[in-house]
Amino acid sequence: MLLKSLSYLSLLMATASSIAIPDLPEPVSNNSVASTTVRGKTYIVSALGMGPGKQSNDLHNKVWMHTLDEFGWSELPAVPSQQRLTGRAGASMVALNNNFFLFGGFTINADGSKQTAADSYRLDPVTRRYTRLNDIPVPVDDAVALPYQNRYIYLASGWSDHGNVNLMQLFDNFTQRWSQATPYPGKPVSGLAGGIVGNTLLLCDGVAVDYPATKPRTFVMEPACWQGIIGVKANEIAWQQIPHPTGKARFRMAATGTELNGEQVIVFVGGSESAYIFNAINYQGRPATPSTEVWIYSVSRQQWRTATKSSAIMDSRTLLDIDGILYTVGGMVEGQQVTNKPIKHQIQLLPD
Repeated sequence: MLLKSLSYLSLLMATASSIAIPDLPEPVSNNSVASTTVRGKTYIVSALGMGPGKQSNDLHNKVWMHTLDEFGWSELPAVPSQQRLTGRAGASMVALNNNFFLFGGFTINADGSKQTAADSYRLDPVTRRYTRLNDIPVPVDDAVALPYQNRYIYLASGWSDHGNVNLMQLFDNFTQRWSQATPYPGKPVSGLAGGIVGNTLLLCDGVAVDYPATKPRTFVMEPACWQGIIGVKANEIAWQQIPHPTGKARFRMAATGTELNGEQVIVFVGGSESAYIFNAINYQGRPATPSTEVWIYSVSRQQWRTATKSSAIMDSRTLLDIDGILYTVGGMVEGQQVTNKPIKHQIQLLPD
């Protein structure tokens, strides 16, 4: 009987440990997600975002943290805010040097306009304390944050209060100072996606703004991918445009740089073929829909690879790489439903 009980317990433990990420305590979309490992423990954080009502008052500053192979999520102290409205979405978060770094994001004012946040914070997953960083020189939301050499963080393009910017803002964690790197060479966009492998980064798509001479401004999807090679100095980036994988842009894809089948790759998952602010209704008044497409760019081959499709997801801008498995956490699924589910994206390369 004891042997059977031990065998059953072992089975339960094996089953539990195979479930890497449990459901979030609440559905949340356009949240900021990252993971880091400190002294053998892997921490996953979801910060800020929008609840299932998809209205301005559903933006919040809640933070949850899960420690891999432990039970459930813990609620951490809320993200501080220098704005009158504390809830925000569209912030950028990365893990660097055993900490989480959280930048920007937007709130929605009473008149429906966006307000971009300038304040940024470092979160220690062990002490669960925030340290305020120097404000972003040009506040941005719906930007891409990329870590480099366990020292630097790039904030690429994004929206800043009244329009998109083409900046590559560079934070140095050693000096705690901001500087400007070689600007993003494409049209300024927000809701773009990207990843980094070694000294190679890749940024794709998003929504640009057109300013016709005699008409109001319009928001136009921008199908463009730009590869950057970081030079000897972190603020020097050599850019070149690469062919787009489909010719159809996507908005708020999830992306990361990782290794797949021994290849260094940058993976893009999901997103929507139309842009929207926060409620999944696009600028033409129609519901946005999530994509099942997966794009994989091989850094070593300098070419796109074909891959299997995955679960439909949008408004989830980060891909987590947990022990070689890619996940999105939160976002929107079919029917513009905000989810609390972690989705495992079992991606396979197809023969060329």
